[in-house]
Amino acid sequence: MGSGVQADVTEAADTTYDVIVLGAGPAGENVADRVRAGGLSCAVVESELVGGECSYWACMPSKALLRPVQALADARRVAGATQAVAGSLDAAATLARRDETVGNWDDSGQVHWVAAIGAELVRGRGRLDGPRRVTVERSGAAPLRLAARHAVVVATGSRALVPNLPGADAIGPWTSREATSAKQVPERLAIVGGGVVGVEMATAWQALGSRVTLLVRGSGLLPQYEPFAGELVAESLARAGVDVRIGVSAASVERPGPDAPVTVGLDDGGSVVADEVLFATGRAPRTDDIGLETVGLRSGTWLKVDESCRVTDVGEGWLYAVGDANHRALVTHQAKYQARIAGSAIATRAAGGTADMSAWGAHAATADSAAVPQVVFTDPEVGAVGLSARQAEEAGLRIRVVDHDLGAVAGAGLYADDYQGRARMVVDEDRGILVGVTFVGPGVGELVHSATVAVVGQVPVARLWHAVPAYPTISEVWLRLLEAYRG
Repeated sequence: MGSGVQADVTEAADTTYDVIVLGAGPAGENVADRVRAGGLSCAVVESELVGGECSYWACMPSKALLRPVQALADARRVAGATQAVAGSLDAAATLARRDETVGNWDDSGQVHWVAAIGAELVRGRGRLDGPRRVTVERSGAAPLRLAARHAVVVATGSRALVPNLPGADAIGPWTSREATSAKQVPERLAIVGGGVVGVEMATAWQALGSRVTLLVRGSGLLPQYEPFAGELVAESLARAGVDVRIGVSAASVERPGPDAPVTVGLDDGGSVVADEVLFATGRAPRTDDIGLETVGLRSGTWLKVDESCRVTDVGEGWLYAVGDANHRALVTHQAKYQARIAGSAIATRAAGGTADMSAWGAHAATADSAAVPQVVFTDPEVGAVGLSARQAEEAGLRIRVVDHDLGAVAGAGLYADDYQGRARMVVDEDRGILVGVTFVGPGVGELVHSATVAVVGQVPVARLWHAVPAYPTISEVWLRLLEAYRG
């Protein structure tokens, strides 16, 4: 897979750039774009496909699988359209559209984009080799030594965790990569984990014809969100035919032969038989083989950074980490946000600008803890930004929680017959601002940015009265929430 384009960099001695970026995913690409815009030379080192996890094994293919599910569900919820819908999803057409979305795992277009911004792409596995130095191991060629005048940026992302279960290594388990790139629909699919990956892949593969069993160790789905989000998604998955099992853990897995089904042993003594098993059980940093030990850091760890994404445990301020590698917010849009900030900070510092980030907040990642927007593309969708009520209370805030039935909003009733959904806003009573908003319902992903603006902008609740929602849209829920808050 991939274009096979190789950087034309063959010097035996160190080749020097202003900035070296390890990883050409969304974060690495955005760093390169910003430092190039700042007039700095840049090399981007990538061992896989340019575009990274999001483009080929996460955001893009997963949403391509999920969009037909949502479109069909929406049609079936509206009288008139319902009568025009017959049959189930065409799995082959859905998978073909997924393949087209990811460019059939060919990164030529993204390679050309890197060249167009004037950055140098170096194919191979890059490792730190002391301060400001990187060695790149290349297939069929001698290692390449690079040096950075100003900064090295770690943008290597994260990988899926496979739990240490008896038999796990032998069964050929699915992770998020296999789940988003599979060429065939498994007759039976067991999914271990009730987070975002677990519920999205349960939604997609059930609709494509697989019999899905979802095994959730905790007390409910989507534990990082408001409890009602997981409850509504669980109810919908069950109606769709997913066997949702709460409070059950996988204890072992066994596949007697390469073409045999997998038996998943459960901690309650039961078992599940499936053709494939997807472990959706968390992420680990891809920092275990990038030479961190050569600069005094521990291999395989998340990297601690300041608000300009500069690694705090390395002297002289030359090492940065953006995206999943710093563990601040493991979502693509926040990785790109961090990358833009880091790239601008590097360019400013290289030009002799102040090193004090407080002097210019535009180069400080201030929205990575309390204002991260997220959408779960299940049916119904979950959209949220900021803190849940529990998180706000744990942070010591004096809050008021306001809920509203989304189905009672006129625009929602037009969007779908018997619309089912719920909205919540969490108000910091001392400051009179929103600190968290959650929506659950069909189509609510498009509401999240309005909530993000309110939370990030710390817009006073009294002022939100003057942000008038268009009628009749689902956004009218804002008015209803404010009315309920006013009492």
